[in-house]
Amino acid sequence: MPIRAATERDWPEIWPIFLATVSDGESYAYPDQTTDQARSLWLEAPPGLTVVLEDRGIILGSAKMGLNRPANGAHVGTASFMVAPESRGRGVGRALGEYVVAWHRAAGFRGIQFNAVVETNAVAVRLWRDLGFEIVGTVPGAFRSPTHGYVGLHVMFLDLTAAESGTGPRRRPGRRSPRAGPARIGAQPG
Repeated sequence: MPIRAATERDWPEIWPIFLATVSDGESYAYPDQTTDQARSLWLEAPPGLTVVLEDRGIILGSAKMGLNRPANGAHVGTASFMVAPESRGRGVGRALGEYVVAWHRAAGFRGIQFNAVVETNAVAVRLWRDLGFEIVGTVPGAFRSPTHGYVGLHVMFLDLTAAESGTGPRRRPGRRSPRAGPARIGAQPG
C-alpha cells in the first residue's frame, strides 16, 4: 500500500476519515470544525508533511508530521494519525507509523514526541510501544472520554539518537523500563 504526500485534491477523501475519528471522541480533543478549519489543521505546510496511504486509489489513512516545537525545540518532531474506521486492523496505522519514524530520522530529528496519546486507546499505545516509543509520563484525567470518563494522556517519546549509535533506547538513570508501565505525573511514590 503506497504512502505519498497529500495534496489539497485529497481533502475530500481525508475529511470523512478526520470527521469519523474526531467525532467518536475517543482519541482527539479537537473541537467541532468545519471542513475548511479541519483542512487547515491537518494539511501541514513545510517543513512539515501530511501523507496518505492508499490501496487501489482509495485513501485508507493519513498522518501529519513536523516539528513538535519551533526554535530551540525544533530538533524533536511530532505526528498525528487517522485511519478510516473500515480500514482499522489492516496494518494502515503501523505502515504510517513506520513512515513517520523514517521521515523524522531522514530529516535529522533527534526524537519524536507524542504529546497526548489517550491511555484507553490501547491499539495506539501498543503500536507506538512496538515501534520503540516509551511512555515518559501520564497526565491523569486530562482527557474526557465519552466511554470511559476522565482518563490519562500519555506523553510518548522515541529517541532517534540511540538507534544511530546502535545502543538501543537510552534511559536516564532511574527511569522505568517501557514494559514496567507508565509513571504518573503527580503520583506519589509507593
